[in-house]
Amino acid sequence: MDRATRRWSWGPFAVVWLAVALAVFPGAVSAFSENVQHWAREFPKTDFIRRAIDLSEIKSHGARRNSIPPIVAPRFVPAAQAEGIGPKEPVVTLVVDFIARAYPIRMLIWHEIVNDTVSGKPVVVTYSPLGNSAAAYLRRAEGKDLLFGNTGRTRHFNSILYDTITHSWWQQFTGRAILGSAAGLTLERLVTKVQSFQRFREAYPDGEVMVPKDPKAMAYGTSPFVGMDRAGGKGLGDYLLPRDVKPFERVVVVGEDAWTLKRLREEGAYETDDVYIGVVPGQNSAHDTKWISFGRDVGNVVARRRDADSGEWVDAVHDVTFAFLFKAFHPSGVIYTW
Repeated sequence: MDRATRRWSWGPFAVVWLAVALAVFPGAVSAFSENVQHWAREFPKTDFIRRAIDLSEIKSHGARRNSIPPIVAPRFVPAAQAEGIGPKEPVVTLVVDFIARAYPIRMLIWHEIVNDTVSGKPVVVTYSPLGNSAAAYLRRAEGKDLLFGNTGRTRHFNSILYDTITHSWWQQFTGRAILGSAAGLTLERLVTKVQSFQRFREAYPDGEVMVPKDPKAMAYGTSPFVGMDRAGGKGLGDYLLPRDVKPFERVVVVGEDAWTLKRLREEGAYETDDVYIGVVPGQNSAHDTKWISFGRDVGNVVARRRDADSGEWVDAVHDVTFAFLFKAFHPSGVIYTW
């Protein structure tokens, strides 16, 4: 069984086992302490005393530090020269000081973390496949430039990163340090959008696209999460979703609010004086078929907000993730289904 399949197959059972063990078996607490001691051996410079969460929420799933290898020195080519990427395949788009870069999901699904520098600014582009969450942050805290790796652990099935400077652990979905000397700090979130490769090329003809240094190093272009976004969600736990919203249903997240893609496609768009959210066809799901370029069409999300100073519409900080993940980190948040 490959590492990605192992992570997904055993994750729900790990959650159930831990809950039962802590409730029923007196030795469970000491066993959990031994687990933390194991983490400390793997991360000897991390301060496990300073933390912002209950450590029992962290799951290992059998993975280890950087078993999912991060990218430290990404390679880019002009968009016109990028080959092998299907026109509807999803890419994470980041624009910093008019420099546009695309980070294909076909690579991020196997690496999850990209340490990059754009227009002289240190950034980290992340993707957590289990929750379909993509986010980019300024990789700087307390005046220090950080370098990120993968702990191999998750919380609410969302990836946990670590940095090599403070040795703290950071939540991918929120950009918040959850344990270590930086516990409680939050990285500055950057505006990104997940769109099809074709839409990126049309919008940014001079943009750059990340490509692998060795195309055969990973099974790029394939997904180990076949059929995941059609799964029922058994074993995930109770995330208090609306009755008509499934755990793996995609939602557009803006702050504490979320809108289902299903209803956005049916209604056309959601619009107020300050927020616009729409869906345009033409993007493959990375959680449908083995080959991402054959995945079903889930659409491109357009999320904009009105700038308070200029009054102009600008891209909004948002995420397109699975409903269960939104409720895991925003339990009081609202999912609008009309």
